[in-house]
Amino acid sequence: MPETTLSAASAAPSPLAPEWLGIPADLNRLAPALWAHDAERGPSGGLTLAGLAVGEIKTRFGSPVFVLSESDFRARARAFKQSFDTAFADVCGGVDVYYAGKSFLCTAVAAWVREEGLRLDTASGGELAVAQRAGTPGELIGLHGNNKSDAEIRRALDYGVGRIIVDSLDELERVARIAADRGTDTPGSAPDGSEAPRAKVMLRLTPGVHAHTHEFIATAHEDQKFGLSMAPGTASPGFSGAGAEGAPEGAASMAEEAVAAAAGHDSIELLGVHCHIGSQIFEPEGFEAAAVKLLRFVADMRSSYGVALPELDLGGGYGIAYVPGDTPRPPAEIAEALAGVVRETCAELGITAPRISIEPGRAIVGSTTFTLYEVGTIKDVVVDVPVGDLPASGEAVTAVRRYVSVDGGMSDNPRPVLYDADYSVVLANRTSDAPAQLVRVVGKHCESGDIVVRDAYLPADVRAGDLLAVPGTGAYCWALSSNYNYLARPGVLAVRDGDARWIVRPETEDDLLSRDMGV
Repeated sequence: MPETTLSAASAAPSPLAPEWLGIPADLNRLAPALWAHDAERGPSGGLTLAGLAVGEIKTRFGSPVFVLSESDFRARARAFKQSFDTAFADVCGGVDVYYAGKSFLCTAVAAWVREEGLRLDTASGGELAVAQRAGTPGELIGLHGNNKSDAEIRRALDYGVGRIIVDSLDELERVARIAADRGTDTPGSAPDGSEAPRAKVMLRLTPGVHAHTHEFIATAHEDQKFGLSMAPGTASPGFSGAGAEGAPEGAASMAEEAVAAAAGHDSIELLGVHCHIGSQIFEPEGFEAAAVKLLRFVADMRSSYGVALPELDLGGGYGIAYVPGDTPRPPAEIAEALAGVVRETCAELGITAPRISIEPGRAIVGSTTFTLYEVGTIKDVVVDVPVGDLPASGEAVTAVRRYVSVDGGMSDNPRPVLYDADYSVVLANRTSDAPAQLVRVVGKHCESGDIVVRDAYLPADVRAGDLLAVPGTGAYCWALSSNYNYLARPGVLAVRDGDARWIVRPETEDDLLSRDMGV
């Protein structure tokens, strides 16, 4: 069978490219959905952010580096707060928006969150420490986590956090015990002689709604480590529930058992319930289904136990665009859809709408940031085209995959290797009229899976010393970064009005060696 090799600079689509990836009409264009609003090409063709050119960033701050638009972060935070407040104004008076710190957190970001009217969600003692250092008031903080230590619980209580999101029956009992041991239900226990406040608790429930990009499915049981199941029959063997008329024996759920247990503790103030149905979600239907299920649960708990649950947190998971073709919904569209469902369901159930809260993280910080890399080694590798992708003629085809190595990798963005995540990339320091070439952008680590961008088209004249920018790296990149191969983690540079400053400085080799205790 004859064999054809496609040239490295072919303008035709590569047979190695995934179906969703087309050749951009203009390789120099910045797709708006992928970038901060103040990212653009400057007069010389190089990428700029808030007026600062990447060439200057490279010269002054080095690479790799996370480059974040402060004004874009603030604008996205405001958009969530304003959109949800407007949509829910007649439902519950507004919405409490908690920024999910796990996506990216430092003291500067915690300050921005507060200044824009948001609250802060933390998921560990370390994240709580950042919030404290930033001066975030305790009542504006939530503490998540499926395995909180006693020390973390005590720290949250000492700081007066506004909510501890309890993840299990065991944790509920520990929070109640620790709070009681501190004397929170004993008059005269506070320093001023007054009664100290009780532990403010929300229960994280698993509603059986699994949301994915463009679809959602509902199942009865959840095979995951998070939350308290709402499925009938999941309560402890000794718990019979309220015995509602017509309910079969053993039909109580773990969630119902948790409500009954929390209501029985004097040291706990049960605020309400919480759910989180997934990540990188584009459509509102999954959120709507979860809201309906939890609102019905709220109504059932009032009728069965006389327990009011005045707050309902619908979690986060709102998606962003990583590649062309991703279609995230604007906050206003999601807010209006959710408000309509909450309004209608509460009217149907005859209940007052609880106070709603949400927890966006990626949707605020993700697109604010790009990672700037310098190109090093470039290597063309001849690859056999998979049999299923052969031309109709049956002619065997090989194609060239161009590997473009950069000065970072899986240590600053492990998401491609962890989640098979796709990203985009542009030539950042200049424009080019060269034909499109399929590339794989890879890092410098000793791992074949060290891939930064699995498939993308770049100009064929990309060369060593060029700068590449990968957008959408604000969430879960720096937060998941590591020191694999003893690479120092990049810093995070905040840019605003043409000025730049470190909000997280880059590590140095001295930092890495400072914990090495020697021989």
